[in-house]
Amino acid sequence: MTSGLWQLVLEGVWVTVQLLFFSALLAGAVSFVVGIARTHRRWIVRFLAGFYTEVFRGTSALIMIFWVYFVLPLAFGWQLVPMWAGTLALGLTYGAYGSEIVRGALNAVDPAQREGGVALSFTPWQRMRLILLPQAIPEMIPSFCNLLIELLKGTALVSIMGMGDLAFSGNLVRLALQESAEIYSYILLIYFVIAFLLTRIMRGLEKRLKAGIGKAPARGVTRRELRRAETTGVGGGAV
Repeated sequence: MTSGLWQLVLEGVWVTVQLLFFSALLAGAVSFVVGIARTHRRWIVRFLAGFYTEVFRGTSALIMIFWVYFVLPLAFGWQLVPMWAGTLALGLTYGAYGSEIVRGALNAVDPAQREGGVALSFTPWQRMRLILLPQAIPEMIPSFCNLLIELLKGTALVSIMGMGDLAFSGNLVRLALQESAEIYSYILLIYFVIAFLLTRIMRGLEKRLKAGIGKAPARGVTRRELRRAETTGVGGGAV
């Protein structure tokens, strides 16, 4: 490819990264607000949060993008630019999935921890902030990592609005060069690299958070440690 076409692809990568960042921020905020609301003691709060979750989980992200970008201007008279339309549609959709991750992690915390907070006369918010969330958040990270990668792949849907993301830019390059196999292979590789980097970042975050609550993931025994154990007779090698 020529330098001009590569520049077009790199601009698409930057647009995709921006969209991923803003959508992930919105989805994360929605996940925690709705997920915590799903555990609220008042039934009306749980009902409204559950209703939101079911609506956005049960609708297509592609159709939601269409609705936000094309229907909202007809209904309310204001038009969102493609970046914010895509951010809103993807953030609300994937936030509904994330809310179930939050709800499940909170409900998985040992009930004795809640009872301890009640015994200490903590308010519900103090129990949530000081006891439940610090223990639940590290358990959410693997699931949030999967959801973040799904969100990355979902950003390709915004190309239907003519937004110059990676998928849209790659298609323009394909049309210019008439080389589908080569171009789409490059695009797949770029998506893979971004997803791999996200996975490494999330795994590092998981280890850091678990170490903060005394639950650092167990690491494998290295060859050096194994030889040392054999030399010193640890593990039954010597009596």
